[in-house]
Amino acid sequence: MKTLYEGVSTTVGGRAGHATTDDGKLDLKLSVPKAMGGDDGPGTNSEQLFGCAYSACFGSAIAVIAKKKRIELSDDFSVTATIGFCEDEDGAFLEATLDCYIPGVDVETGEDIIKKAHKICPFSKATRDNITVNLNLLLDE
Repeated sequence: MKTLYEGVSTTVGGRAGHATTDDGKLDLKLSVPKAMGGDDGPGTNSEQLFGCAYSACFGSAIAVIAKKKRIELSDDFSVTATIGFCEDEDGAFLEATLDCYIPGVDVETGEDIIKKAHKICPFSKATRDNITVNLNLLLDE
């Protein structure tokens, strides 16, 4: 195995703390949503950050698969990640829904791209068999 890149992040104070990266590109106040017992302060939260990272990574996986299939993506293809913080009798867990918008492709092609992207996306690999991930193809009306 060859490591190509390592991102280094530090959070002080947990969910209601402060997060930074070693290169200074990220410097964020964190807040806990009211639904989770917090004050819903001005900061972002772990689920939003995870959603940004997962949707970006999944979007890149879509681009890789489209390129392999010789499909040119328009600049407005997108992935919206909804990350749920859930609870059951065993404690807290996450779930994810990825809404994928790939304009200009038919349903069969779009679904194929998304399924293949889910196989190669590093975030999908990391979450596989650990959280429920729902994949949706959004269509033009």
